[in-house]
Amino acid sequence: MLEVHGVFKSYATPQGPLAVLQGVDLHLAQGSSLALMGESGSGKSTLLHLIAGLDKVDRGSIRMGDQRLEQMNEGQLANWRRAEIGLVFQQYNLIGSLRVEDNLAFQARLAGRHDLRWQAHLVARLGLGDLLQRYPEQLSGGQQQRVALGRALASRPCLLLADEPTGSLDEHTSDEVLDLLLELLDDSPSSLLMVTHSPRVAARLAEKVLLHGGRLVDAGQR
Repeated sequence: MLEVHGVFKSYATPQGPLAVLQGVDLHLAQGSSLALMGESGSGKSTLLHLIAGLDKVDRGSIRMGDQRLEQMNEGQLANWRRAEIGLVFQQYNLIGSLRVEDNLAFQARLAGRHDLRWQAHLVARLGLGDLLQRYPEQLSGGQQQRVALGRALASRPCLLLADEPTGSLDEHTSDEVLDLLLELLDDSPSSLLMVTHSPRVAARLAEKVLLHGGRLVDAGQR
């Protein structure tokens, strides 16, 4: 489903170009899950941003089905982010002026795929029924991350990209959120690519790879 082939990315610095990704190849099958690991500064978030269409490759290709991101213009990339992917970050990025109910529906409405029955299912599975009229500032960290997960999945995206989604949570809350995420993925068509530093979290996903020296190496398969 997701094919990353020969991707290079570097950034300009006062000391000259800094090579971050050097020929990355990655495959993620439909409905599968993959943990992307590596030391700090190894380029994990850079790769995630490239796949999300938030940045462009220097060289190489990123393909989903018959769509190639490196050939898209800014408008097409915006449509890609709106309709094809869901994003979950360590910082929840909820819209502070919207109640939980409207935060949940925000992405799906932008994508033109707001489904009341699917949203009700997400609300029930995420335990958000009593929180729908609250604002993000009235929620705990774990509750906010559950809303962020629901928002990302509400449009039934092809691909869910998660950047350390449990990194700011305590271990117990992290386990609860991860359990919910993996259960909801079973009910949706989405595949999952998750950046994580945690071997314990990575072990819960179907596959894991390690980013080292600008390239991916196999880190084991469950």
